[in-house]
Amino acid sequence: MVKHQPLQVYERQLCLSCITGIYGCRWKRYQRSHDNTTKWELLWSLILLFTFSLLLIWSYFWWEADNDYNEFNWFLYNRSGEWTDGTIPILATTAAGFTYIAFLMVLALCHVALGQQLNLHWLHKIGVTASLLTTIFGIISVNQTWRQEWDVIPISLQATGPFLHVGALAAATALSWIVAGQVARAEKTIFQVVVVLLYLSVLLGLYILPLYITSPCIMDPSTLKPRPEVFGHQGAPMLAPENTLWSFQRALQMNVTGLEADVTISVDGIPFLMHDLTLRRTTNVEEIFPGRERRTASQFNWTDLQQLNAGEWFFKDDPFWTANTMSQKEKNLTREQKVCSLEQLLKLASYHNSTVVFRLHRPPPEHPCHATWINDTLQAVHNSGVLQSLVMWTPDDEREQVKQLAPGFIQTSLVKHNPEYLNRSGISRLLLRYNQVSASEITDFSRNNISLTLYTVNEPWLYSMLWCSGVSSVSSEAPHILRKVPYPIWLMRPNEYCLMWVSADLISFAVVIGIFILQNYHMIRYRMSGIRSYNPEQIMLSAAVRTSSRDINVMKEKLIFSAQPQ
Repeated sequence: MVKHQPLQVYERQLCLSCITGIYGCRWKRYQRSHDNTTKWELLWSLILLFTFSLLLIWSYFWWEADNDYNEFNWFLYNRSGEWTDGTIPILATTAAGFTYIAFLMVLALCHVALGQQLNLHWLHKIGVTASLLTTIFGIISVNQTWRQEWDVIPISLQATGPFLHVGALAAATALSWIVAGQVARAEKTIFQVVVVLLYLSVLLGLYILPLYITSPCIMDPSTLKPRPEVFGHQGAPMLAPENTLWSFQRALQMNVTGLEADVTISVDGIPFLMHDLTLRRTTNVEEIFPGRERRTASQFNWTDLQQLNAGEWFFKDDPFWTANTMSQKEKNLTREQKVCSLEQLLKLASYHNSTVVFRLHRPPPEHPCHATWINDTLQAVHNSGVLQSLVMWTPDDEREQVKQLAPGFIQTSLVKHNPEYLNRSGISRLLLRYNQVSASEITDFSRNNISLTLYTVNEPWLYSMLWCSGVSSVSSEAPHILRKVPYPIWLMRPNEYCLMWVSADLISFAVVIGIFILQNYHMIRYRMSGIRSYNPEQIMLSAAVRTSSRDINVMKEKLIFSAQPQ
């Protein structure tokens, strides 16, 4: 009797099937290949890598830009005329795109590690192209409308750099398993040399990268300056409608030391608080004065302004997603808010002995108070009874006259000048956006007795970094968050950071060497064996033994499937 034996018994390779199937729709064993990847597919692999890198930077940008989401939404409002939270669709698409591209990158690395030929499916190619083009479009749009926000990347790297370096080092160390596998499987010596040199160059770059990482939080804790004072930027706009009396009261409840506001002058010469050019966003002007909603806020008199409600919009737009966290009492107080005058704010600040800084917007030339705007403001300050030492005066116009009329004002500039000019002008304080000064400039201003107030600082990481830099005060929309930061988030002595850096490098180097030895063990053993001469028969026999049985199995399987009846 003749016994028929099967050609081959195959084990199920579910994991490999999933990897090749999801990446290139190669679910069957005979569809897979160990051949070299084609140049076309190598090009798509480079495009995938570039898209991943670009999306990584884009995602990091929006992660750190969380401090300024409200500013971004305000830019969008000025362009469209309607208030929407434009960050939601951007964050959703960025998260989806990055997750998708990162998943494809992992699958590609698995292909390389398993020696499989890369063959990205055409649907994925469309997805990669769409992700790349969308990201490029987003970068161009931000560059045109919000260019100053790119500064958040180098600023945030001062806070995250030491930790991102450790993460990058860990990732590069893990990749050594794939690199070592490629070197072990390669047949050409030149390919092995190029791969090893490229990988070691990247690794060496990461090893010495801390030489170029600077952070103000790497310092001796004994030299840490006092905690920066916190000003309520437009009060506490995350807890109450901006620039209302209730908003400033909420800020004072959060133990702020100062209040910041935007001031416009009405037709009848009353300075009042308003950030926008019009009243549409923060009042019900369309309901009370239909047809006048497009007029600038300075074209209304104080009697008209007092008829407007300045609180209901907070529940309709919910700019910070905090309206639902308010108690019923707080909601009732919010709904009753009116437009606040500068005099009312100054009286509140005087009662609490808090400093006040305001940006005074000059009325247009056709406005009846265009020429008297400084005097009208000084009159409101005088009527409030506030101490002059509590007022930070910012307008540059007629500054010398203001010094004579109110010598006790804290002269403050909204424009960055060198310390020598500021001292000659009698200006002792600067109010700037947080990206307008570097750590060295902060030190220089402090050395010349120029106090800095930086805005808008909402995130603890940014507050901590500015604290370590020596900033004396910040202006924040989130005083309730910053009050929970009694100490910098992280502070590290230089010798401690050096120890962490050297330890990470040594551990990484030891792991990489161990992986290369393990992956190339058989090749090392072969070279250390007794083969000293170039015996052709022995070399051919050795090559036949080392030939992967997987290639033979694939050939057999193709024969089996081709023999099956259709």
